[in-house]
Amino acid sequence: MRHSLFAGLLLACAPLTAAASCVEGAVFDDANGNGVRDPGEQPLPGIRVSDGEHIAVTGRDGRYRLPDSAQPIVFVIKPAGRGAAARADGLPDIWRPRAGEVAGSQCRPFALVPQADAADSFQALVMADSQTSSTLDVDYFERDIVAPLRGLHQARLGMTLGDISNDDPALYPLLVKAVTSLGVPWLHVPGNHDMDLGARSDADALDSFHRQLGPDTYAWEEPSMVFIGLDDVIARPGQKPAYVGGLREDQFAFLERYLPTLPSDRLVVLGLHIPLFDRGFRAEDRARLFALLEKLPHPLVLSGHTHNQSQVFWSAAQGWKGARPLHEYNVGAACGAFWSGVKDAQGIPDTTMSDGTPNGYGLLNVQPQGRYSVEYRVARAPEDMQIALHAPRVLRHGAYPAWGVYANVFMGHDGLPVEFRVDGGDWQPMKRVEQPDPRLLAENVADDQADLLRGYDRSPEATPSSHLWRVALPTRLEVGEHTVEVRTTLNGREYRSHTTYRLQDAQP
Repeated sequence: MRHSLFAGLLLACAPLTAAASCVEGAVFDDANGNGVRDPGEQPLPGIRVSDGEHIAVTGRDGRYRLPDSAQPIVFVIKPAGRGAAARADGLPDIWRPRAGEVAGSQCRPFALVPQADAADSFQALVMADSQTSSTLDVDYFERDIVAPLRGLHQARLGMTLGDISNDDPALYPLLVKAVTSLGVPWLHVPGNHDMDLGARSDADALDSFHRQLGPDTYAWEEPSMVFIGLDDVIARPGQKPAYVGGLREDQFAFLERYLPTLPSDRLVVLGLHIPLFDRGFRAEDRARLFALLEKLPHPLVLSGHTHNQSQVFWSAAQGWKGARPLHEYNVGAACGAFWSGVKDAQGIPDTTMSDGTPNGYGLLNVQPQGRYSVEYRVARAPEDMQIALHAPRVLRHGAYPAWGVYANVFMGHDGLPVEFRVDGGDWQPMKRVEQPDPRLLAENVADDQADLLRGYDRSPEATPSSHLWRVALPTRLEVGEHTVEVRTTLNGREYRSHTTYRLQDAQP
């Protein structure tokens, strides 16, 4: 999103000189990593710098010059094998306001740090929708998501896929402090709740985001991966709907210039907020984006926004013409169902999402030659918590087998084999169903029947889940307790969960 026309006219009237604008500047080798160009630190040639529309390359003197435009932010594309210096708040120092940070000052050069240990294989933390409305919500986020990761994760990069706060940019510093405490560079993609309230146009809707969190279009390169962050929320102040999903012309111009330059063996990851399958995403923009991504050997899309979790594999039937289906991982929200539901012993809301997925975060595992895998981690839970079961506690012995066990496989998708067995018998397939998760339906009923509020906000109304499996339970086994096991395999690793039910004799 760009500045308003008025702001653009003010910039146009100001002299565009090296002392007043970051339309031109320099990139240097920050040998000691302090972010300041010290005597003896050398210029870096061949580094790409962009305004989100145009791309310039530094010369032998380390300097770049971008064309004049209305774009508000200038950023350096961090190359593979180098790190970015850190800003005072801990975010990577990869952007500058186009007009300069201080009126009349020299545009501060970009510092890139030598990174000899840059690995071909690495892991990234992927979060969506922390969506905090208050300092109390930030505390939930810190204790529920961030603190359990601190000092224990293996990631080398982190990202939040929009709706960082819930319409309150004043919370950004607290959220930045939380995620940067994890000790990895952290990137942000804007969401619809990151737009400034009262903005008059799409062009000025992200002014607060730009000031505090950076550009809304950017690229970040690693030896085996390129991450491209894109604002895909088109603001429509005063209209209904107030926003739609899509991309701007300047973003398409950036992608058209940048994507053809990438090595064919790298995974290219697009980070969006609104998923491509959202009904509000402009179909013509999706088709145009597909046409660009179809030329890449290894594309991947990460998105948020839904406060559900799903995996979509775009195919020819849906307009995708690439050599392989396009994988879009819509990541479950860090805030779950907006920090709702009954609080636990630590005072943190249950906040299970409407599709039955507990709140948490994703992991992106990257390997050479475009190989990757995605995983999901439930907040404050063991990593093998991947399946939640619901089954009746007791059934009548010999009754018609109308009642079943439900398995919510959080990373499940159409075509994934899920099996069950009873009392150690033979494994048999379960059937994927698109129904609400009974576990959450039970919470809905409990909320309905309670005389007093069970939490600040009740759990969300259960909606059909894309990763729910069911099978009827046998009732002609012996009277007594029986054990049900469910298993599936994700990324080559088998996960299991189990529950029990009891068969009881009964008379009419």
